[in-house]
Amino acid sequence: MTHQASPVIFWFRQDLRLGDHHGLVHAAAIAQEKSVPLILLYILDDETPRQWRWGGASRWWLHHSLNNLAAGIASRGNNLVLRYGPADKVLLALVAETGAQAVFWSRCYEPFAIQRDQRIKAALKEESVAVESFNDSLLVEPWQVQKSDGTCYRVFTPYWKRSLEVMELPPLVPIPLRFTHGANIASDALVDWQLLPTKPDWSAGIEQNWRVGEKAAEERLHNFWQTGLKGYHDQRNVPGIPGTSGLSPHLHWGEISPRQIWHQTKHYMAAQGGAVDRDGEHFLREVGWREFSFNLLYYFPHLPESPLDKKFDQFPWHDKADLLPAWQKGQTGIPIIDAGMRELWQTGWMHNRVRMIVGSFLVKNLLIPWQKGEEWFWDTLVDADLASNAASWQWIAGCGADAAPYFRVFNPLLQSQKFDPDGRYIRRYVPELAQMDDTNIHCPWLAPEDKLRRAGVRLGDTYPLPIADLAATRDRALAAYQTMKLAVAG
Repeated sequence: MTHQASPVIFWFRQDLRLGDHHGLVHAAAIAQEKSVPLILLYILDDETPRQWRWGGASRWWLHHSLNNLAAGIASRGNNLVLRYGPADKVLLALVAETGAQAVFWSRCYEPFAIQRDQRIKAALKEESVAVESFNDSLLVEPWQVQKSDGTCYRVFTPYWKRSLEVMELPPLVPIPLRFTHGANIASDALVDWQLLPTKPDWSAGIEQNWRVGEKAAEERLHNFWQTGLKGYHDQRNVPGIPGTSGLSPHLHWGEISPRQIWHQTKHYMAAQGGAVDRDGEHFLREVGWREFSFNLLYYFPHLPESPLDKKFDQFPWHDKADLLPAWQKGQTGIPIIDAGMRELWQTGWMHNRVRMIVGSFLVKNLLIPWQKGEEWFWDTLVDADLASNAASWQWIAGCGADAAPYFRVFNPLLQSQKFDPDGRYIRRYVPELAQMDDTNIHCPWLAPEDKLRRAGVRLGDTYPLPIADLAATRDRALAAYQTMKLAVAG
């Protein structure tokens, strides 16, 4: 089909911003140069990802982020076109419908996205449609960081060292002041996608804790420099205080680019004359862990489903169905675990130190497969990155790259006493223990009866008894790992 003014399409994915967006700026410049319409498109594709279609918390965020993006686009003279369906079919149909001459997008690194994008590129080239993709999501792409023998890194420190050596970040690009007009084509109504929960509406806590969108991401970064960067190296492990940046969902959805975080944080560090260099470098190293996760997913596409260490195919999981819901609901009787799981349910996010504690408890104390935890996080986290989620759960289980050794079983009681010494975090999310003293709040099952009574706590009634004996289940986990090793050896 030929059209008088063949438009240019820019396809948004996990890059829901206008600032520092090389692919968008390129598409806008081509449309302006050729005086053709610029179609700004988002496709909700629930089919291609299969079991990794967006979970409930992600869909809540996506709704608000698209609203925000659409408003920014409208203020610059264009509109956001929404289409639903398998992205390859939808995009190719739109090209045929409009006679588009070129299609641009930012690269994604999930295995299903890579395969889909390769199919689309081949089909567009067959139709003589120009197509180009850009890196607007990572500091360094996976194929840029390899060992001298051409293989990938499986340990973070040498990976990050090599990344810093090869990293060549382009300057940030500004938001286009105006877009050329869009084409007169049909768009879905965002509300018809029903991304928000209806009955019951569980999103009130998420709404109270997050502001969504590009402007909110920039403000969060600037506020973090002022209130959280100094002391970050130590405070990031304390869940009871706002000691982390909280940028993970904004990064996940591309409301801010890692280049923006890198350049602007480096600039802020320089302006402080070295006063926050140690904390700033540690913060940027945490951005590096996100990069490492994408590197692993790229080279090991099975990362979300099966262990990198194949020995773990022989692991004797218990997988007791009745224990998983107690963990999911924050009703384990272990206060730091319950606080973390309730924070997740209420806010769509969990402090990273606590993620490790609750993950270790599920996998090692309860011997429930790490994939069960991964699936729950996928549905309940607003920052549910396929790469980071899978890599982190494999790390906790001991079966991934750069993994925690199998004999490392986090003791939630000791972790709680060390990182939440005054019980501030527990009191926030487990209010039924709010009157417990600082010592016994970590382990109410060991508290004297009179202290429980004064705090209004009745174990097994107002607060559950522990669903697992920490010492006994640690021993059981170590025995299970030994059984696995013997099975592999035999």
